[in-house]
Amino acid sequence: MSLLPRLEIRRLTRVLPSGDRQLTILHGIDLTLSAGEAVAILGPSGSGKSTLLALMAGLDKPTSGEVLLDGRPIQDLSEDQLAQLRRDKIGFVFQNFQLLGNLTARENVLLPLELAGVPEPRRRADELLEEVGLGERGHHYPTQLSGGEQQRVAVARAYACRPPLLLADEPTGNLDSHTGERILELLLELRERHGTTLVLVTHDPVVARRADRLIYLRDGRIEREELSAAPPVLEAAASSSASDAP
Repeated sequence: MSLLPRLEIRRLTRVLPSGDRQLTILHGIDLTLSAGEAVAILGPSGSGKSTLLALMAGLDKPTSGEVLLDGRPIQDLSEDQLAQLRRDKIGFVFQNFQLLGNLTARENVLLPLELAGVPEPRRRADELLEEVGLGERGHHYPTQLSGGEQQRVAVARAYACRPPLLLADEPTGNLDSHTGERILELLLELRERHGTTLVLVTHDPVVARRADRLIYLRDGRIEREELSAAPPVLEAAASSSASDAP
């Protein structure tokens, strides 16, 4: 894993008007994410997780502080520049999938490729669907797919332009535990394969512990950070392999 910073957050503060007073959502957040790192952000409702993710994506502007992606400050970019940055550099996976219902699975993956002018976009879309295990489902519409399949399409779409940064907001929140585990495995596998920096916002400590590092937010501040222990699934697999050894 490269140790070069992928994303840097410096003294990030977000203040919003609330009636006749000012409400501080984030208080001077400092955070550095390395290329290829998987980071989970946890915290109770109202802790600032979604606001922090929106600021990372350039979907919101900080009141003060900086967000740098590959060394480039993004908070002062124009809307057109931000749209291009998100198209080329940032992938998104949402809790409710956010697929376009009038497009097939293949067309949902194809759309960002065509917008970005990627060569041979149809071949690339088909490769991505194969990569997430949906090679035979590309002609189906979202309503014809299960929740897990829809999220797989969303993951394929997020990786379409090979972004260096992928932001996942409760990616397993609408799925049963078994399907959610498969989606999480897929995200981590693709992160490893493509060297993507992955940011997971989650309420689920089991999901969070699959990341390399855990960031706990409370009342708009980083309460603490932890390095994750080895995932239980991997520990179980290692134990099984050891017991099977001659």
